[in-house]
Amino acid sequence: MRNSFNTRNLINQGCFVSVVLSDNRVKFVTHPLAKAILTSLRDRNTKQIEFRRGLVRLGIFIAYRIVEDFPTEEITVETPLGVRAKGIRIPDLDRVVIVQVLRASMPLVEGMIKIIQGARQGVVSARRVEELGMSEDKWFNIEVKYVKFPKINSDDNLIIADPMFATGSTAIAVMNELVKRGAKPKRIILANVISTELAIKRFLEAYPNSQIYTIEVDPELNEKGYIVPGLGDAGDRAFGE
Repeated sequence: MRNSFNTRNLINQGCFVSVVLSDNRVKFVTHPLAKAILTSLRDRNTKQIEFRRGLVRLGIFIAYRIVEDFPTEEITVETPLGVRAKGIRIPDLDRVVIVQVLRASMPLVEGMIKIIQGARQGVVSARRVEELGMSEDKWFNIEVKYVKFPKINSDDNLIIADPMFATGSTAIAVMNELVKRGAKPKRIILANVISTELAIKRFLEAYPNSQIYTIEVDPELNEKGYIVPGLGDAGDRAFGE
């Protein structure tokens, strides 16, 4: 998918950041502990097992932030003392499908499932065709090899989980594949650890009714399409090259 939007011009004019990051469809995880965990993941000295555990923990924080925006309804229950007490329930907790983009998102989703325990799950094997390189306008060809997910209904919240949201190429390709195969969710949510302004802008243009939950937005992409400062290749650091 391509568009004629001149991202570089907007960045140079200094208005791209304010437009994207002030968008109410972009949600941030701001808890200090989540920021501290992310700092550890950025550290090149963080070992494989510690890195993977950190992604699991960040999945928990991201899931909490997503659920924060789910609608609630008031209910009344009877306590063991025979007294009625008012409380709430969150109906949408039972209307969630989490699709993980293999392989980097596996520990992230492990953490999310600890909070959204009733979520149905799907998987998409999608990779950048890095041997072809990134195009001049910062797109990658995406190879999708395997797609398996439960039926996504009109009352479902679809969450696509992928730690690194760099150019938007993978996320858009995955979402296109889900739509092509019949997905019709009421909400589309991206769950990411680190995003870029470019990826955010592209996905929101492609799917205007979506929401993006992230911990940080980093300022740059290098010539290979890696987020800078970023944290490297999340899949390789979690599972080995």
